[in-house]
Parts: sequence; structure tokens; C-alpha cells
Amino acid sequence: MEETISINDIFKTLKKRWKLIMLLTLIAALISGSISYFLLTPVYQSSTQILVNQKQSENQLDSTQIRSNIDMINTYSVIIKSPAILEKVIDELELDQSVEQLSQKITINSQENSQVFSLTVLDSNPTKVVEIANTVSATFQKEIKDIMNVDNVSVLAKAEIKDNPTPVKPDPFMNIAIAVAVGLMAGVGLAFLLEYMDNTIRDEKDIETLLDLPLLGSIRKISQHK
Repeated sequence: MEETISINDIFKTLKKRWKLIMLLTLIAALISGSISYFLLTPVYQSSTQILVNQKQSENQLDSTQIRSNIDMINTYSVIIKSPAILEKVIDELELDQSVEQLSQKITINSQENSQVFSLTVLDSNPTKVVEIANTVSATFQKEIKDIMNVDNVSVLAKAEIKDNPTPVKPDPFMNIAIAVAVGLMAGVGLAFLLEYMDNTIRDEKDIETLLDLPLLGSIRKISQHK
């Protein structure tokens, strides 16, 4: 019986405070949408694919050489983001940023047992992000010959400029969905808090609950005219 009453009380509280809950949810959604669309700077992404493969003098695959190429990807990931590569990229593209700032925009992703890894760049300019990705890849391919004294790097796929580039972040719909969930939880929590703090006696049930005594009778309200 207590569980039924408790559930009924919950629904009564939600029904009583539904306007407050909806108001907080709507405010959270509006704030999140405004920030996502008008305050946050759109960030675009572009990627290239790079193959690490030592040129073979014979028409056969050397498993040892392949394993060595795969192991070299970790070293190449560090070299790509080093000043030896990025300083030349900054000079060539005349970028107004430091090596550290450019390095933070670059991410290297590789798959296990694969000789191919991807170079991903993030930037607020959809055209510039493509230029940076392609220039970093080309510069790395050129400079690695002198740095490591090897010629086993080639660019498989270059970054391309899309007709209608779409930013990867922020995601307004996801942000609004999260804000709606947070606003809904905040509204429900505030509704129960206000209900808990409200000690007003409204009916006979409140009297029985408060005093823990049975109700013997009630007096009807009579108007002054009668």
C-alpha cells in the first residue's frame, strides 16, 4: 500500500509542477541552442592517408620488412608533429600560429597490423584545413628521406575541399538533446524539492499524515451571508 501511495504522490507532484519542469527544460534547450549556433566557433575536419612501405627490389613481399614498416608508424607519428615538419608547413602556408598550436590540431590514427595511417587536421577554416592536411603530408613525405634516410612513405589519399563542408563540432542537435535531458532532471528535482519544503495543510489527508491521528469529522465552510 505504501508503494502505491508513494507512486501516486510522485505523479501528483509531477502533475502539479509540470509547468515548472517544462519551463526549465525549454530554457536549457534555448541556452544550449543559442550557444551552439551563435557563440561556439565551427570546427572542420580533413584527413589524408599515408602508406609506409619500403620499395622492394624483387617482386616479393618481405614479412620482416612489412613488420618493420608497421613498427615505424609510431616513430613517424612523432616526427610528423615535430618542429622539423611543422615549421616548414607554417612557413609555406604563412600560418599565424606556433608549432605547438598547429600540433594540437593534428591527430594521427593507425590500425593494428596496417601499414596505412591517417593524418587528421581540425581547423575553423574549411579551406585552410584541407591545405594544412595536404601540406603536412607532402612535407613529411619529402623530409623523412633526410631525417630517417629511408624512402618508404607515400601519400595514398589527399584531402579534398567539399562543396558544402559540414563542421564536425559543435553538434547543435546533440548539445540541445543533452540540455533537454539536464533541464528535465533539474526541473523534476526542483519540483520535488519545492514539494518537500511545502508544509501547507490542504486537506484531511495532510492532517492525518502530519498528526498521525484518525479524522473524526470536518466542519464545512459557511459564507458570511448564510
